[in-house]
Amino acid sequence: MEGDLRKGHGNAPCKACTAFKSWSKTMKEQGKDAQKDSHTGAECPLDKDELGRSTWNFLHTMAAYYPTKPTIEDQTKMKELIKNFSIFYPCNICAKHLRDDIQLTPPDVSSSDALSQWFCQVHNRVNVRLGKPVFDCGRVKERWKDGWLDGSCD
Repeated sequence: MEGDLRKGHGNAPCKACTAFKSWSKTMKEQGKDAQKDSHTGAECPLDKDELGRSTWNFLHTMAAYYPTKPTIEDQTKMKELIKNFSIFYPCNICAKHLRDDIQLTPPDVSSSDALSQWFCQVHNRVNVRLGKPVFDCGRVKERWKDGWLDGSCD
């Protein structure tokens, strides 16, 4: 299972792993002292909007890289992760909304596509509640795994 999550198509490393490797290499080259002395606004605690954007990007990306054919163990662990996430999410109001959504429509952890669609639908309900535009759930893989068809992510 671990190998499935760390690889994209075939044996090539996934985009998320490649990006982290590039970042890690850059950080090593800059040295630890440079990291300690560079306190910018990006290193401040996240506000609600930043936390929300980061969280949704993480959840959608995690779903995109979830196994196509998950084992029963994978499915159980994902359900537990989502349940626990809804308990420990730092925004209590948001956490409560997620718990309510889980009760209304339990997570579909049967495949990567199913989980991606479930998160997209939950995210769109949040967007509606906040007066934001909804996302076309037919484009989740394009947005969070493969990149836009126009090549702008290549």
